[in-house]
Amino acid sequence: MDVRIRPNIIGMDLAELTTRLEGMGEPRYRAKQVFDWIYDKAVYDFSAMVNLPAALRDKLRSEMRVSLPQVVQTQNAADGTSKYLLQLDDGQHVECVIIPDMPRMTACLSSQVGCAVGCAFCATGQSGFARNLQPGEIIGQLLVSQQIRGERLTNVVMMGMGEPLANYDNVMAALRLMNDRAAIAMGARRFTISTVGLVPGIKRLTGEKLQVNLAVSLHAPNDHLRNQLVPINRKYPIAMLMETCKEYIAAVGRRVTFEYVLLRNVNDQAAHAHQLAQLVRGMLCHINLIPVNPVSEKGFSRPSEQGTAEFARIVRGYGVEVTVRKEKGTGIDAACGQLRARRMR
Repeated sequence: MDVRIRPNIIGMDLAELTTRLEGMGEPRYRAKQVFDWIYDKAVYDFSAMVNLPAALRDKLRSEMRVSLPQVVQTQNAADGTSKYLLQLDDGQHVECVIIPDMPRMTACLSSQVGCAVGCAFCATGQSGFARNLQPGEIIGQLLVSQQIRGERLTNVVMMGMGEPLANYDNVMAALRLMNDRAAIAMGARRFTISTVGLVPGIKRLTGEKLQVNLAVSLHAPNDHLRNQLVPINRKYPIAMLMETCKEYIAAVGRRVTFEYVLLRNVNDQAAHAHQLAQLVRGMLCHINLIPVNPVSEKGFSRPSEQGTAEFARIVRGYGVEVTVRKEKGTGIDAACGQLRARRMR
C-alpha cells in the first residue's frame, strides 16, 4: 500500500485507533500502548515499540503509519524564537513558531495552508489559500517541534497561518487530542484560539464551553476603519462581534483578549484609543497592543514607543487591562502577521 494512503495514527483519537486495532483482531489495550509510545515516549517507529508483539508491529507497518511533517528549514532568532518551515505529505508548506517566555514554551501553530481572510497588514494571505489542515497535520507541528527542541512545550496558540475558526472541526479535533490525557495531556487553559471575528465559529466555540482562551483580532475601533483592515468585518460588523464575545464570556467565564495591531497614522491616534476603550469598557477582557511587524509589500510602519505607550495609557485610563506584546521573532519573519511559508535564502 502506498505510504500516503495508509492512515496516519497522528490525528486519530484513542477511540478510532482502538476500533482499527480491534478490526485487526487485537485487544483494546493495544491502542493505549501505541499512544504511550507516540505521545509519552515520542517514538514514531513501530519497530521500536518493543512491548507490542512482532506480528502486530508488522501489521501496523503494512496498514498504518506514524508520519510527521518534514522539516525543510529552521531559523533561530537571537531572542530564542525558532521558526520551522514544514512540508506536508502533498508537498504543501506551513510554518510554525516556538516562542520561549519562561517558564512557558509556546507553540504557535498553523491551521491552514495560506489564508483567505486578507487582512491588510498580514503577509500570510499573499499567496492565497490552498486548503485546511487535518488534525494530524496540526498536531504534527507540535510533535516535530518538540522533537527538534528535545523538550515538551507548555502552551499552544492557534495564531499561525490561516483562520482557525474557518477550519473549525479539524482544529477542535486536534485540540481535543492535545488535551486528552491519553495523548499530549495539555490543559485546556493552555490553548488559545485566535480569530479575526468569524461570528458563527465563536458561537460554536461558546457552545463547547471549553476552558480555552479566545483571542479576537480587532485592529480597529469602528466599522469604517475595520472594513479596510479586516475585510470580514463587512459580513460580521463590530456590534455583532462584540455581542458574540459577550455571549462567550457569559457562557465560559473566561476573558477575551482583543488583539490590536498598531499602524502608524492609521489606527494609532488618541481618538482611536478612546473609541477602543469605550467599545470594550465593562467587558471581561484584555487588550493586547501589537506594534505592527514589518512586511515589505504592505508598507505599514509601527508607531514610536512613546506613541504606543500613550495609546496604552489612554485605554488603561478607562479601567481596561492593556499590555504591549513583547516583540519576538521579528528578525526571522516569525512574528505576528509575518508567516508566509517561504524558504529563506
